[in-house]
Amino acid sequence: MSDATLKLTLQEAFKYSDTVTNRGYLADTGMTLRDMLKFDLIKLICFLYEVDGNPTDEIVLITQFFNMPLTKEQFVSLRYDYCMKGDFINTVPRSLTYFVKAELDGGMRRTMKGLTVSRFIVEVFSELGREYIAKKSSVTKLANLSNYSLTLVNYIKQYGLYNSGKPGEIIEPKQDSDMIKKVDVTPKKENTVKVTEPEDETTLEELMEQLNALVGLKAVKQDLTNIINLVKVKKLREEHEMKQPELSLHLVFSGNPGTGKTTVARLLAKIYHKLGVVRTGQLVEVDRSDLVVGYIGQTATKTSEVIDSALGGVLFIDEAYTLTAHKDGKDFGQEAVDTLLKRMEDDRDDLIVIVAGYTELMQEFIESNPGLESRFNKYIFFQDYTGEELYEIFLSMCKRQEYEPDDKAKKYVKEYLVDKALNHDENFANAREVRNYMERCISRQATRIVTLKKVNADTLRTFTIEDVTEESEE
Repeated sequence: MSDATLKLTLQEAFKYSDTVTNRGYLADTGMTLRDMLKFDLIKLICFLYEVDGNPTDEIVLITQFFNMPLTKEQFVSLRYDYCMKGDFINTVPRSLTYFVKAELDGGMRRTMKGLTVSRFIVEVFSELGREYIAKKSSVTKLANLSNYSLTLVNYIKQYGLYNSGKPGEIIEPKQDSDMIKKVDVTPKKENTVKVTEPEDETTLEELMEQLNALVGLKAVKQDLTNIINLVKVKKLREEHEMKQPELSLHLVFSGNPGTGKTTVARLLAKIYHKLGVVRTGQLVEVDRSDLVVGYIGQTATKTSEVIDSALGGVLFIDEAYTLTAHKDGKDFGQEAVDTLLKRMEDDRDDLIVIVAGYTELMQEFIESNPGLESRFNKYIFFQDYTGEELYEIFLSMCKRQEYEPDDKAKKYVKEYLVDKALNHDENFANAREVRNYMERCISRQATRIVTLKKVNADTLRTFTIEDVTEESEE
């Protein structure tokens, strides 16, 4: 299909979108089906993109067909927020559900080729994907587009909207009239928000022992101990009816991935609860996708709902710098920041916020807004683990999962992780790398064991040199 033909096809799709909008199907959404369809098509391009650090061709295509110029940062953010979380390939685009609902409701006519409008829209997604892949082809892209197209085809088939007919005839689905009631056009809410509840049975002393038992993090433990001591003294002064010093407990956790930021935040929320700093003590973990919505006016509402769930506890925002990554203001992340700052003031006695992310990016995030600088003045830096600490983490993982490397395996693992700590690229993820390595060891052990005639508990427990050796080292 030529670019000109695809443009005409898109124009036809947008005309059908306007028809559905004009019939009032989207009255409760605050947007048109044309805009919703455009957004879903752009997300398909973002999904098919294979990261090479330079989405120039993708941005040109989106500008060419949708008249929506994006910066590189906006493209990457859009891909991260809407395509890389959840199960995109098996999720029906919301715009298609409205076309299906309109056709099941009656009154929509087949296209000039005898297709239902829903099938025509499915083919628009496929044609756009093929046009993009023709410019930048790969096996992965072809497979992803094929699977995504199959998801859409199967969706309309279940409503009898795939078969062809006479051009211009009114759609009469084979299903009974109740089928219209079964079409769910509400946006799917993927619950990525994680909530860690306090443990009433655990004492403050036990929680402090858990904190101090964490591998490494010497400076972090000292900084947090200082803060905890300040809180204790503040409570003592309160008991003696003395003036209370101003004490902000909002924190910035900075450091590379896998350095324990989330683990420490979970423990700290429980410690704050035991100290009486927070009422309920839950830790609500979120990132940009849990706060930002791609529709005007909805981000503030979504952010407020998340904050409501954290009242009485701690709100932990991972990769917080993504909220202010776009300097040109054409982004809803700033709306989330504005809402957060207002709620931190309105609920200052009932909410503690911890923001986390890469060190340099977090510095830029805090400096991007005077309100952030005034509320976040305590920084906790999480250093990368040393090789010896990574080895200690590996052994602790083995112990928890009932594995035990033999002497040769231990020697190899220690040397391997020490080398990793000294010679790694910028994407090294510390403890996460160890966890991934552990999973590979388990997989290699399983492959070895299934070939053995006799297996006992020791065999199942033991890692040999064969199990722990990485392929590149063999």
